[in-house]
Formats: sequence, structure tokens, C-alpha cells
Amino acid sequence: MASRPLQAFTLIIAATVSSLLFASDDEGGRALPAVNNAKWKTECASCHTLYHPALLPERSWRKLMAGLDRHFGENASLDAATQKEIGEFLAAHAADRDNSRRARKIAQSVSTAKTPLRITETDYFIRKHDEIRADVWKRPAIASKANCAACHPGAAQGNFDEHGVRVPR
Repeated sequence: MASRPLQAFTLIIAATVSSLLFASDDEGGRALPAVNNAKWKTECASCHTLYHPALLPERSWRKLMAGLDRHFGENASLDAATQKEIGEFLAAHAADRDNSRRARKIAQSVSTAKTPLRITETDYFIRKHDEIRADVWKRPAIASKANCAACHPGAAQGNFDEHGVRVPR
């Protein structure tokens, strides 16, 4: 019979190995860390897919929020307090501020000389989608590269698991 300290040590080692083998590492296919802000959900999702803040670096979110009056051809202006709250939320959870593996890879893919306003402009996105033909993006059920949820059912929750991808025909 093993001693209590040895049993405890064995359990700790087993738990550590288990967590390493079965961790929900987002590059292994799991979701980005859950984030929540009521105003972000209400304001941003009222017009388009709710994009996880870790999909762009902080400087991109700050630039995007500073230009809401000309947001991709639309006037998405908000009152100052709401704009500040959402901007700070996005910045706090941006790719270069998030510790998840996927966020770090996204942040590393964006040159410090660039400030992309579109997730689809990041080298990470381009690399991950390089096998998709141009005609696939034009399918009615997809319509655009910005429609993450068309192929990634868990996109709104930050889940881009490659095993869950379903490309509409």
C-alpha cells in the first residue's frame, strides 16, 4: 500500500499529465476564452456576427472604434460612454492581450507596421483559409469571408474547432 504523500504525488502527476493530454487548447480545436460584455453583444451583434476580441490586436480595435461613423460604409456611431466601454472591452481581450495559444498566433501574424480592420486581412486568417477556393466564398450560404458562422457553427462563442467546420454547398 502506498503512503499518503506518495498517493497525493501520484494524483498530482496524473492530473497534470491528464490536463496536458486533454487540455482544451484552442489551437487543438477548442474555443477562445469566453468573454462577455452586454453592450458589445447588443450593439455589435445587432448588425453583424459578434467577433471575438482575440481575433484582432488591440491597435486594430482602437482604430475600428475610433471610426464608427464610417464603419465599413455604415454609420455605426454610439454615444461616447458606450463607445468607450466597448472599446476598452475589445482592447482588454484583444489578440495581443489574451493568453490563449490561438490569440498569440493571431497577434504574431500581424506585423507591427500593420493595423488591419478586417480579421480576414490577418496573415493567420489567410494561412488558415488558404485552401478555400474563391468560388466557395461566393456561395449564397457563405456570401463573404466575414461570415465565420457559415462554416464555424460555434464562431459566436469563439469556437473555431477545425473538426466542427461545415462548409455549406
